Amino acid sequence: MTTDAGYDVAIIGGGVIGLATAWRAAQRGLTVTVIDPEPAGGASYASAGMLAPATEAAYGEERLLQLELASKERYPAFVAELEELTETGAGYRDQGTLEVAFDADDLAVLNDRYRFQQSLGIRLERLTGRECRKLEPMLAPSVRGGLFAPEDHSIDPRLLTRALLVAAERSGVRLLRARAERLLAADDRTVGVRVDGVEIAAPHVVLAAGCWSGEIDGVPSDASPPVRPVKGQILRLRTPVPFLTYTVRGVVQGSAVYVVPRADGEVVVGATQEEMGYDTRVTAGGVYGLLRDASAVLPGITELELTETRVGLRPGSPDNAPVIGATTLPGLYVATGHHRSGVLLTPVTADAMAEIIVTGRPPREVADFSPRRFERFEGARA
Repeated sequence: MTTDAGYDVAIIGGGVIGLATAWRAAQRGLTVTVIDPEPAGGASYASAGMLAPATEAAYGEERLLQLELASKERYPAFVAELEELTETGAGYRDQGTLEVAFDADDLAVLNDRYRFQQSLGIRLERLTGRECRKLEPMLAPSVRGGLFAPEDHSIDPRLLTRALLVAAERSGVRLLRARAERLLAADDRTVGVRVDGVEIAAPHVVLAAGCWSGEIDGVPSDASPPVRPVKGQILRLRTPVPFLTYTVRGVVQGSAVYVVPRADGEVVVGATQEEMGYDTRVTAGGVYGLLRDASAVLPGITELELTETRVGLRPGSPDNAPVIGATTLPGLYVATGHHRSGVLLTPVTADAMAEIIVTGRPPREVADFSPRRFERFEGARA
């Protein structure tokens, strides 16, 4: 068996989380390799890139909201540092998000959400239908009202991952475009990864392969992250003239849809949430449902060019919150389970993982999201 010279850290997974963690770890003086057959692909490539803790806030997810807010606060400096290093844009937009209601029942849902979000100290503005259309003239006359979240922004994940690839390489990270075959362990601790028949020595290994993080051979069952794929169908359209100023999220007869504009004229519409395993088929029903709901609040969207249909598989955990930190196997860490918020949580996750690897101590903001939190449920089932 051929043996590689080795690294301090091997990261399995080259999406936004894996690449940003590699960049931050390299900045801490560690030698790092990222193992992924298609870095900057997967869920990161499919994502719409909403940085929207306010409009994503939900009952029972208060701890997750605090983590999202902490990550959102880091984004401007994170992007500025990344763009300065790479001399390329990341597609960050800070125009805000407008959430609108299609009918009276949908408005009641938004009003209830507004009261809940206000109780958490989130900055939101409640608007009439007329006020919504003043902000976004393309909205349908039937829109009954909405909420404006000025601090919910967006980024282009494709530009972001491209920049992170450059940042990682310029920081000395080695990219191995291959599939990790097996985690290697000896004397009850992590010693590396086998890739294409080559044993890569690394005392620290991070599982950051999204919903595939629990599928790596050689990982003990009690250390394997309990993640599953959550299918999301998403559409990309294009317009030669400006269509929207803000990200628009719609509640349409109880269904949710979002429309995210890009500076280059692209418009992203998404996304379904389907428990369909590793199914990556784009379906007629998925496309129809997204266009139906988007056109209910933005009728002009049907005139745009449809340029892409795609499926992304989000990594969901049992509580749909991220899994960040050390596992029961010394030297093995996980950074996955981010579900809808992988792009949003990239800065805080990368900073936390670098700190955990270097010091062995999780920062306070991620302490509630340790992989060990699921052990009591495993014990109850045993």
